[in-house]
Amino acid sequence: MKKILLSISSFLIFLAASSTAVFSAGDEENIKKLSSFQKTDGAVADVIDQNTKFAANIKKNILPNIKMPAGFKIELFAVAPDARHMAVSRNKGTVWIGTRKTRVWQATDRDMDNVADTVEQFAPTVSFDIPNGPCYSADGHLYIAERNRVLWFPAAEYFMESPDTVAIPIINQGELIPPEEESYNHTARVCAINPKDNKLYVSMGQPFNVAGPDKYPLYDQVGIGGMIRFNRFPGELDREVVAIGIRNSVGHAFNPKDGALWFTDNQVDGMGDETPPGELNKACALGPKVWYGHPYFGGGDVRTNEYQGKTIPKEYADNYCKPQVDMIAHAADLGMMFYTGKMFPKKYHNAIFSAQHGSWNAIKPRGARVMVTYLDRKGNAKSTEPFAEGWMTEMGTYLGRPVDVQQYVDGSLLVSDDKAGVIYRITYEGV
Repeated sequence: MKKILLSISSFLIFLAASSTAVFSAGDEENIKKLSSFQKTDGAVADVIDQNTKFAANIKKNILPNIKMPAGFKIELFAVAPDARHMAVSRNKGTVWIGTRKTRVWQATDRDMDNVADTVEQFAPTVSFDIPNGPCYSADGHLYIAERNRVLWFPAAEYFMESPDTVAIPIINQGELIPPEEESYNHTARVCAINPKDNKLYVSMGQPFNVAGPDKYPLYDQVGIGGMIRFNRFPGELDREVVAIGIRNSVGHAFNPKDGALWFTDNQVDGMGDETPPGELNKACALGPKVWYGHPYFGGGDVRTNEYQGKTIPKEYADNYCKPQVDMIAHAADLGMMFYTGKMFPKKYHNAIFSAQHGSWNAIKPRGARVMVTYLDRKGNAKSTEPFAEGWMTEMGTYLGRPVDVQQYVDGSLLVSDDKAGVIYRITYEGV
C-alpha cells in the first residue's frame, strides 16, 4: 500500500481544489474560513467537569455491577454526555467521541494516568448534524461522518487546543445521500479506513423497519442500506458502493490479519422477542452486487413478513453473503473492533469485541453488554460469548447502554455508553 503523508503546508493544495464546494447553510462561512486557515469569530467550547457527584455516582452505582472474566478491571475514563462512537489519537492520549446530537467531544489524558483530565467540545465553530462516527487514520487524519456529510480534519491533534480547527468536506452537505432521503431514523453513520486501499468506508442504514420495494433500485445505487467507499483526500471522489442489503450497520472494522471487512447489523423489529437474530457479518467480497439479505431477510435466515413468499431476485440470490454470527434478537449490536494490543491474554489477540446497546421494545429486555467473538485459523467466526455484562438490572432497567468499543493507546479497551454519558476503560491485571 502506498502511504500518503501530508505536511501542514501541503493541505493548502487540497484547500484550493475544494474552495468551490457547497457547504451547509449553518456553517458555510465558518467552513470556508477554516479551510483557508482564517480565524472565525470564535466560539467558546463547552467543557465537561470530570470531578462531580455524577462521576462519583457512576463509580458507585454502575462499575461494581459489571462482571468480566477473572483478572479484568473496569474504571471510569471520562464523562462525555451522549457518548457514541470513538476514535483514538496516536500520540496525545486523546479520544474523539461522537454523539447523535450536535457535539463532538475531545477527551484528553493530559497527565497520562489513563483517565481523561479534560473533556471539551471539539471544533465548536463547526455546526455538526448527528456527528456519530469519528474515525482516525494511521497517518493522523480525523474524519467525522454525519447524517449527510463527511468532514476531514487533517490536523486534529495539531490544532486540538484551539476552537478553530482545519475542517474540509470530503463529501459536501446533502451529497452523502439524496436530501429527500434524509431521515431522523438509522442515521448514525460510522467510518473506517481500509489499510489495503487507503480509502474511507462509511455505512449508511436505511431509515425504515423494512424498506419497501419502491425504494429500490435507488438505495442500491447510492448505498443506502449498505456501505460505500471513497478517496479520503480532496480531488476525485471515486465513490463506490461495496455492499447492499444491510438494514442498519453501526459498526465495522477491517481484520488486520487478512484485511477482511466485518460489520454488525441491526435487524428487523416487530417479529417477536426472540426473532430475528442480530448479525455479525464478514464481507464475502467488496462490490455493488454483494447482498446481505435486507429486505427479504429480517436477520439470519428469517424472512420478513413484508417479503414472505416473494421470490428473491436472481441478482440478489446469486450474490447472497450469509452472516458469520447470529446474535440474540434485538440486542442492537453496534460498535466493533479487532483487538491488537498486548495487555489482554493471548486468547483475545485478533478477537472481535462488539457492543450490544440493548433492546428498545422487547418485552424481555436483553443486551447492554460487550461481546467477544473468536476467529479460527481461516479468519472465520469460531465462537461468541459475553465479555462484560451487568449494565442491565434483574428488573430490566438499564444502568447504561454500551455503544462502541475501541482500543486505547496502552492496549486497554474503551467502552462508550450513551445512556450514562461516559467512557469506561477495561484493563487486564492478571489473576
